[in-house]
Amino acid sequence: MDGRSYALVTAAYWGFTLTDGALRMLVLLHFHALGFSPVQLAFLFLLYEFCGILTNLFGGWIGSRIGLKVTLFAGLGIQIAALTMLSLVQPGWAVGLSVAYVMMAQALSGIAKDLTKMSSKSAVKLLVPDDPENPQASHRQLFKWVAILTGSKNALKGVGFLLGGLLLGWIGFAQSLWSMAVGLGIILLIGLLCLRQDIGKSKEKVKFTQLFSKSREINVLSIARFFLFSSRDIWFVVALPVFLKDVLGWSFAGVGGFLAAWVIGYGFVQASAPTFVRRGGAESAARTAVLWGALLVLVTAAIAAAIQFDYHPKTAILGGLAVFGVVFAVNSAVHSYLILAYTDADKVALNVGFYYMANACGRLVGTLLSGVVYLAVGLSGCLWTSAAFVFVAALLTLMLPRNRIGEPAGETGIAKL
Repeated sequence: MDGRSYALVTAAYWGFTLTDGALRMLVLLHFHALGFSPVQLAFLFLLYEFCGILTNLFGGWIGSRIGLKVTLFAGLGIQIAALTMLSLVQPGWAVGLSVAYVMMAQALSGIAKDLTKMSSKSAVKLLVPDDPENPQASHRQLFKWVAILTGSKNALKGVGFLLGGLLLGWIGFAQSLWSMAVGLGIILLIGLLCLRQDIGKSKEKVKFTQLFSKSREINVLSIARFFLFSSRDIWFVVALPVFLKDVLGWSFAGVGGFLAAWVIGYGFVQASAPTFVRRGGAESAARTAVLWGALLVLVTAAIAAAIQFDYHPKTAILGGLAVFGVVFAVNSAVHSYLILAYTDADKVALNVGFYYMANACGRLVGTLLSGVVYLAVGLSGCLWTSAAFVFVAALLTLMLPRNRIGEPAGETGIAKL
């Protein structure tokens, strides 16, 4: 494995993730303090998610033509521009103008996030060596390194949530954005000077029509990803932070700290997912996705029922969502591994981009529903809706093939991770 290139790609992704988590918390808490309703807060993130859809769709195609290094650094540069643009928002602006302006800045941030994510995740497939004589060992290594990258990213996103809450109370909105832009600029400069390997460029010219020409496995997994990530964001993006602030009376730092702890723990579990799966005796990645998906349905429904029937609601929220984070993290890690296992190296950017387009679609729907459902029926309604979405995701994973990954479909047996 090219350890130096992996370290540089990971460092760039880490730096971006830290600012992305902090930015989400800054925007959410700052504009909630200015009197924005849950639906208005949800709208602030809609273009962010919508642009992520387009970026993943076209970014994978662009990355396969010009290389992942270019798309990675472009993502960092666009994020710097988005942070600078947001720093110019003034509290005295009319609500309509503020919403429109922030949505445009968030659109840039959404483009930046998914260029960076697509580039980093795709690069792992290319930097982990493929051993034709021992394909199962190669897939175990792939699962390990993609879990480490994804898990560490999510842990840092949690640190970003905490950082955003602390910075908002310490130096204010604009100054926080400027400090993050400077830090990200330093990371971009280091990457430009040190990462010289060109990665991800397809050997053959990729046609635009190939964007929608996917295998059955890629299509099924992408739709399942849509429902999986919708299920999380339905309660996580707007509903939970507003509930903690308004109903439980938590401070900005308290809200940021709780969400940070949740995402950090989620990230550590995700990075350890290969160990979880092996210890659980799972015989295949596809079967593992079904089992852990079913468990996630039960956990989400139990939390929703406890809140609806007022059965120790605080314990259900704090403890139940911690359990949700563990189960969701394993689900996400297995899905992230499967998308790389189901694609070949020459089409990795194209297929990963398509897959994360579905992820971004799910986040868009989840974000909108988070504000709308919370306003209509509260946090318990958000969690019941989440349970329904997880149920659909688990059903879809039943359609994934059970053959050994890396072996002909006609052979019997199931891949051991």
